[in-house]
Amino acid sequence: MTTTVGFITPEYPHGSVRQTAGIGTSLGNLVPELVKKGIRVILFVYGQDADEEIAEDGYILYRIKNRNYRFAGWYFNRKFLQDFISQKIRIHTINIIEAPDWTGITAFCSFPVPLVMRFHGSDTYFCHLEKRPQKWKNRWFEKVAAKNADAFVAPTKFAAELSASLLEIKKPVEVIYNGLSTDKFKNQTPLDFDSGLLLYTGTLIRKKGVLELPAILKEVWKKYPNARLVLIGGDAPDIKTGHQSTWQLIQESIDAEKRHLVEWLGKIPYQQMQQHILKAQVCLYPTFAETMGMVTIEAMAMQKPVVSSNFGWVSEIMEDGKSGFMEDPTNHGDFAQKIAMLLSDNELCYQIGKNAREFVSAKFDSKMIAEKNIAFYQQILKNLTQT
Repeated sequence: MTTTVGFITPEYPHGSVRQTAGIGTSLGNLVPELVKKGIRVILFVYGQDADEEIAEDGYILYRIKNRNYRFAGWYFNRKFLQDFISQKIRIHTINIIEAPDWTGITAFCSFPVPLVMRFHGSDTYFCHLEKRPQKWKNRWFEKVAAKNADAFVAPTKFAAELSASLLEIKKPVEVIYNGLSTDKFKNQTPLDFDSGLLLYTGTLIRKKGVLELPAILKEVWKKYPNARLVLIGGDAPDIKTGHQSTWQLIQESIDAEKRHLVEWLGKIPYQQMQQHILKAQVCLYPTFAETMGMVTIEAMAMQKPVVSSNFGWVSEIMEDGKSGFMEDPTNHGDFAQKIAMLLSDNELCYQIGKNAREFVSAKFDSKMIAEKNIAFYQQILKNLTQT
């Protein structure tokens, strides 16, 4: 019998969906591989501007518009989702449903099939990592949603253990890394790059460590005064200062005579990102808060040496000194020293990049990751039939 999996998500990389970020990227890698392996997939993309059913090759996507309620919209929108999805579960004979932890979208929902919660990173999780206060309602939603889930999966051991502790989850959490289609991330000319070009990809937001970059660059420039930094990603307000633009904060932290060496390209189509990665000599990810960090994996798959933060999850996605370098981004001098070491040695860049590609291919290839997800779903269904 064919297994059918439903995904509840705010994002998916499809032309009709308004936006996509980390959750969408991970699903965009997983879903096609599940389909290739004979799994039927139904996607429920909530928070959209219209209702629409889209039949694609191997999966069906439902765009679901938020409903307006005069009172307690947070509750009635969830109940609408519950009823809509439950109806489709019966129509499509869906065996299992998966939802993200973010915002506790399945709080107060009950479905006629097992519900899996995947830890993409809850508000509770990120507030804890960033040491900032959390709205009590957000924490409540996420804890209620976790209580309703039948099984849990996380992309790293670090995210599994911390999320389980914060959300008071007593059930075991399966660790399955997010996959990457490594055959789509290739670098045929790893020795061909723009010398001195540094690249950051991701949202310009404090939790990603971008506000540490001006101080790090100041140290790099002492040895390499013409090193350049390109940043790609959407701008965001800064929670700590209330400033509306993190990019402006970055600019203001750089001496006027050096600002021409730092360029922000804003958001670009995902398909164009690889060309910018190919040009870079070194990729920088000084983030403070992730569950795994797919942009890091993508750069590594393209044989780029990466200098990343050294927190929790990072030791699971690279080997320090072999397939990348790890350092606390608040240690500006030490972080800069790792960058300068790579800028000074093309052979080191090549070897680190080669090791990175091999590491990612062995550990995160989407075909292998899809098989692990299928085995996980089948074990949940087997356990259900035995109880």
